[in-house]
Amino acid sequence: MFLQALSLLLITIFSPGSACGPAWALPDESAGGYVILLHGLGRTHSSMQVLEEHLAGEGFRVINLDYPSRHCSIEQLAGILKQGIEQNCTAGEKKIHFVTHSLGGMILLSYVQQHRPEQLGRVVMLCPPGSGSELVDVAGENWLFELITGPAGSQLGTDSSSFPQSLAPVDFELGVIAGDKSLNPLYSLLIPGKDDGKVSVERAKVAGMADFLVLPHSHTFIMRSSETAEQVVYFLRNGRFLKNGRMQDN
Repeated sequence: MFLQALSLLLITIFSPGSACGPAWALPDESAGGYVILLHGLGRTHSSMQVLEEHLAGEGFRVINLDYPSRHCSIEQLAGILKQGIEQNCTAGEKKIHFVTHSLGGMILLSYVQQHRPEQLGRVVMLCPPGSGSELVDVAGENWLFELITGPAGSQLGTDSSSFPQSLAPVDFELGVIAGDKSLNPLYSLLIPGKDDGKVSVERAKVAGMADFLVLPHSHTFIMRSSETAEQVVYFLRNGRFLKNGRMQDN
């Protein structure tokens, strides 16, 4: 029990804030369409800073949202996302694109199910638990896991009642980037096949996606890679990834 509890402490980095409410980063003023950035579980908007700077330099108007990922359900976080879009995306003629990491992808899918915007553009998801994570199956009932990850973390298993398993195939342009480099051998023992330390390459896939790419990065740091940033920009402009990555069949 002690080793399990100790390993669970490493699942995520604690995020600030304890209320289920929004905290917005100021958008960058530039000529392109909007790009909403959504960080992962237990992280903050600062984890998406490399992507924010890269996208802003490419002419997109970047809105790097912060939200209390450890204190709300996925559905509640989708409501917070709705508020952020309404407050920041005021130019109705501009497309609204999204780049998400991990849990952020599930929040976006929940938002699209409930409040799909007419100007929805292209989406890139980094390491999403597209069909759940085996780590949640193993640890989801543990009180320490629930304490660390909150309501949303417990929704990310692979069983039929989990949030990812409830999703219908997407009907918008979605590109998914998975990682296959793990920084946690213990977690990887619990995950079948290649993985990024949190989510397997296979389970990162999202039904209906337009393109899929595997890069040699971990779940924790994939969003800080310049290679990732270049692939994100290419997909947002072209609806597909550059072919110099390691492609996988959809």
